[in-house]
Amino acid sequence: MIMRNSFILCIPFLISNSLHAGVVMSDGSDVVVNLKGPMEIKTSDGNYSAKLGGGIQWDYNYAEHNGVADEDDFSLRRARLYLSGNVNDWSYKVQFNIGNNIGGTQEDLYIRYNGWGKQAVVTVGNQKEPFGLEQLESSKDISYLERSAVSEAYAPGRNEGVLFTGQRGSITYALGVFENNGASDGIAVTSRMTYAPIMSVDHVLHLGMAYSNRDEDIDITGFEVAYAKGPYHIQTEFISSEEDNESRKGLYVQAGWIVTGESRPYKSGVFKRVKPGNSSGAWEVVVRYEDGDGAYSDEELGSTDATSYGVGVNYYLNKFIRIGATFTDAKDNLNGDDGSEFRTRIQIAL
Repeated sequence: MIMRNSFILCIPFLISNSLHAGVVMSDGSDVVVNLKGPMEIKTSDGNYSAKLGGGIQWDYNYAEHNGVADEDDFSLRRARLYLSGNVNDWSYKVQFNIGNNIGGTQEDLYIRYNGWGKQAVVTVGNQKEPFGLEQLESSKDISYLERSAVSEAYAPGRNEGVLFTGQRGSITYALGVFENNGASDGIAVTSRMTYAPIMSVDHVLHLGMAYSNRDEDIDITGFEVAYAKGPYHIQTEFISSEEDNESRKGLYVQAGWIVTGESRPYKSGVFKRVKPGNSSGAWEVVVRYEDGDGAYSDEELGSTDATSYGVGVNYYLNKFIRIGATFTDAKDNLNGDDGSEFRTRIQIAL
């Protein structure tokens, strides 16, 4: 009994020393354990890995419709847990979002083959369709707390399907076939291509175009332009939808300034989250203009043709924690209704 208790007492010491060293010896390849962010365990040769991470976004939002408060509450905007990893040239990801849904919602659930290199990657399962700069950026990385009305209305989200993606230098390309969620036996074919004629650590010019045909009678086209230099960044998207000879279109223009001097990272055709350059954190100011057909539900106007203006501020305590606030004011171009929303968020994402 004494020997067993002594061994148990030694376990935390042995684990602490193993993690501090960074390498745990096994009967095969060395195993590397990383706890600086998502918990990751992998073999030193990279042939096998498993990563466990997630994030929480806790919001307060106050919204008015024609001067009358419609929302005034705290909510769990997103609460995600994911497991990802690889077995040789094959990789996988399983991600669920419980948010305000008691039962949880399946998000990413796919298997990917990487054996042909970056120029040809095949992914099978539930995943994002390749459409839209803002839509493909993670919600934990976008500068404005919520995506634009035009992206919410027309950019496809996650669906089950087969996706082919690739990258050669500053060009990315993607083509996929998906189940059209919400339609009976519907099929969607979605594609995207981007080109970055300027691409360095702190200087990026991004050009992109995407197209999606859904159930053969809906065509959605998107155009993307973004530019970032030093602490300044600007991006815009124009999206049009054609259905039964009826055309809808909208756009947004968004600009930001990272006051503390950091640059917004760019990788594989999308922008990533700001990472502070020192222990005092990073501050960012962002403004946004929207016009046209879109989903203005955040401002209590619903799906309509509207114009909105917004301003926001973000404080990045470190690369995992962000506190942000946005205020958006909108006016319905069809009936003159007014809507607005003030939103704050605290986020931790690993």
